[in-house]
Amino acid sequence: MNPISSLTSLFAQAPAAIENGFWFPAPSSTIAAEVDWMFYFILWINIVFFVLILAVMVYFMVVYRRKDMNLPPTSTSHNNTLEVTWSVLPSLLVLLIFYWGFTGFLDLRDAPANSYEIKVTAKKWNWTFTYPNGYADSDLHVPMDRPVKLIMGSDDVLHSLYIPAFRVKQDVVPGRYTSLWFNANRQGEFQLFCTEYCGTKHSEMLAKVTTHPSGEFERWLDQAVMKLDELPPVELGGLMYKRRGCSGCHSIDGVAGTGPSFKGTFGTEQAFADGSKHVIDENYIRESIIEPTAKVRAGFRPVMPTYKGQLRDKQIDGLIEYIKSLKN
Repeated sequence: MNPISSLTSLFAQAPAAIENGFWFPAPSSTIAAEVDWMFYFILWINIVFFVLILAVMVYFMVVYRRKDMNLPPTSTSHNNTLEVTWSVLPSLLVLLIFYWGFTGFLDLRDAPANSYEIKVTAKKWNWTFTYPNGYADSDLHVPMDRPVKLIMGSDDVLHSLYIPAFRVKQDVVPGRYTSLWFNANRQGEFQLFCTEYCGTKHSEMLAKVTTHPSGEFERWLDQAVMKLDELPPVELGGLMYKRRGCSGCHSIDGVAGTGPSFKGTFGTEQAFADGSKHVIDENYIRESIIEPTAKVRAGFRPVMPTYKGQLRDKQIDGLIEYIKSLKN
């Protein structure tokens, strides 16, 4: 840890006692205090210099205002001390800010070796967080006081994951993996945003981050898997519809969106973009989940990403049963 980090870490020992501030939510990760101190350091430098320059400017306007427009201009010699001061002092401040920011950036890029890894998949317009045991959720759950590394990828366009309370943000890019890490040190529920405009429902691409005390995270994960496996097929399908982003494009009220509505479509014959017609049955739904561009409904674009390898057979069966239940 660099010297500045050592200083700011002293103020991060009791994060639960710090409430939301004017500028930021309460710092809730080990890196948050350092980010805040750097922000306030730069803010106060700007305030001090703004007031100082404004005061000097007003003073010169009052004291040295021209009283007789007929007086010839006078020439004054320069002041070496003043010129060196206003050149060297700002340069030193800029170098200090650069060092502080660069070392903090390196700390944020270098995740500890013992980090708990969670895979993040972004797509229009939802997040999917997949844990090492294969369980996937639309909200993020993490253990407290343990480094967590998010390995992120996008299925469609550019997104950006931002957790204000943790002071971490990273673009999620299609065709490659990006990552970020944090160590949450405050229990609670926090907001996660997408901060890269990604389409019409960008503002709805939200998720919750829940931090679990030591020992409780593992218990929550085991219970979540057990609860998922015990759900009836229709309830499981409804949960997948919400968690895996189906609701972002497919409505259940009959109104078409980016994709066709699920309501009342099962068992009907529909036209496709290639001019053919097909009955919406179990095989078609399964194929559309795994190979969504194989048969595209007429009037819609082939923009749905594949869920191949992301859903288990039981979850696909649940989605089929859920769609079958949405009758007119």
